[in-house]
Amino acid sequence: MPHPAPHVTLTTGTIAGAATGGIRRFLGIRYAEPPFGERRFATPVPAAPWQGVREATRFGPTAPQSPYQGESATLLSSVEIPGDDILTVNVWAPEDAVGLPVVVWVHGGALERGTAALEGYDGTTFARDGIVFVSVNYRLGAEGFSILDGAPRNLGLLDVVTAVEWVFREIHAFGGDAGRVTLMGESAGGALVAAAMTLPRIGDRAYGAIIQSGPLDASSPERSGRVTRAVAKHLGIPATRDAFAAVSPQELVDARLELARNSSPLSGASFALALDPATLPRPIDAALADVAAPILIGTNTDEYRLWLSPSAIAALGPLKVASLALAMRVPFRAVRAARAAGFPGGEALGQAVGDKILRAPATRLAHARPNCTFVYEFAWQSPVRDLRAAHAVEIAFAFGRLDGPDALALSGADAPQSLADEMHRTWVSFITTGDPGWPSFGPSRTTRIFDTESRTTPQRRTEVVDALR
Repeated sequence: MPHPAPHVTLTTGTIAGAATGGIRRFLGIRYAEPPFGERRFATPVPAAPWQGVREATRFGPTAPQSPYQGESATLLSSVEIPGDDILTVNVWAPEDAVGLPVVVWVHGGALERGTAALEGYDGTTFARDGIVFVSVNYRLGAEGFSILDGAPRNLGLLDVVTAVEWVFREIHAFGGDAGRVTLMGESAGGALVAAAMTLPRIGDRAYGAIIQSGPLDASSPERSGRVTRAVAKHLGIPATRDAFAAVSPQELVDARLELARNSSPLSGASFALALDPATLPRPIDAALADVAAPILIGTNTDEYRLWLSPSAIAALGPLKVASLALAMRVPFRAVRAARAAGFPGGEALGQAVGDKILRAPATRLAHARPNCTFVYEFAWQSPVRDLRAAHAVEIAFAFGRLDGPDALALSGADAPQSLADEMHRTWVSFITTGDPGWPSFGPSRTTRIFDTESRTTPQRRTEVVDALR
């Protein structure tokens, strides 16, 4: 006999999901009204009540975006689900869940790609281990992060905040404890987690945060608006809400894609969070230092190798390295320190750039709150395309599952499941207790190195990070 569909009643109405192997799954749950028509380029509107029972067995539509291009398309998958109802969440929970800890996953993708519907973000492993897992979709690219006259800023961040508030309000219906909600994100998702935690209505209530390779940066509106102005110029329109609303989402995506084709993966402008009195009033790193909740934060040893292929790295001669370092405001002493640490030629620049964007800010945060920040470094080297410990390789290990196509694309068929089991246990421990199992950063700069043989040690290559202060 087929398993009866599980029903959950929320404050807005009833949904019907599916159950398999002791895990209940509810997909495509609307947390905010579709952000199109009169709601386009406006703050998210919480979902209105509905009558009857809504089916929750399929992922919701994906935010407007283009697939990954070039070599990245062989490493990072894309999913397109048509429709306007893009502000949805997905929930995995044990069938007998009562008062369990909760984690909210925010996907990455440079603020312009990605979706919670990717195969690698399946929450079954967390639910299996006694955690209610929630994943979030939010507005991307021009729809979510444009700087427009007449429009609120950081709309994608406001979507994430609205989704987390939905979790606080509704998660008890799935057996979750609203007092033990941990936010978790990677790359741009980590940046959004960090930004959300700085807002008192989230940071004061969250149990903790996990930031995987997430930038801790919000730019001035002038700087973060460079992409918006470039898109506006390309389309021949002013950078205003009315002008952008008169252009279809697909036209905005196409314009951005054409502009990106002519830019460098290292130095090209990209969408960014913006400092803004109404939505993000303080610099993220400074505001996070005042958050009381524990934070697990880390980076990968070779972040840059996802952005630069071995051939691109080999093509970076001394003059090109120097000019790129100047263009990206990377102190050349950091490049020299990376060379001294064993990274030759273009790899030294790549390492310094990754450290400037990710590892140095994480280290500064850990120094600012040394007793409640736990730092890790993912060091296992993937053989795929000589990625080594590149950006995003750690995601599958944190989820504890290496046999899916997304994991295989980045890690290959022989990645160590024992390391994935260890990392997943660590994430589960932190979500459950606020303690990953090793000491906080402290004055010794304590760091957990995840590798074939993991170890806890003082932070490595401090000379590179310290050169970026």
